[in-house]
Amino acid sequence: MSAQSTTTAKTPTVTPLGWLYLALAVAGAILPWLANWEFIQSYGSSFDLGLFVRLANANAASQSLSRDLLIGATAVTIWMVSEARRLQMRGLAWVLLSCVTVAFAFGAPLFLYLRERRLQEMQRGS
Repeated sequence: MSAQSTTTAKTPTVTPLGWLYLALAVAGAILPWLANWEFIQSYGSSFDLGLFVRLANANAASQSLSRDLLIGATAVTIWMVSEARRLQMRGLAWVLLSCVTVAFAFGAPLFLYLRERRLQEMQRGS
């Protein structure tokens, strides 16, 4: 086996589903932060988390979305931790950190991309 074929065998391939997850992760990073930037522009030069939470719960519609995200993100985060352990995935700490610092809409698709890569890796190994 040549060095090139060894390298190729170890290089993870990105499936169409993986590319979709990556595209969603990019959108999940950009779109929430555009709204965050608008919030910062409208309410001061820093990100006032207390005000942000108050506004996110200012009416029934925003309460519904906030609660929906909280419960859904909590369930998916529990699953991500469990699934990462089951598949012996790398990078979970970065995913969880990105969920908090960038957006859950970024971290969840990033996790799905990494999971897809791991599944492909496992499939090639068997």
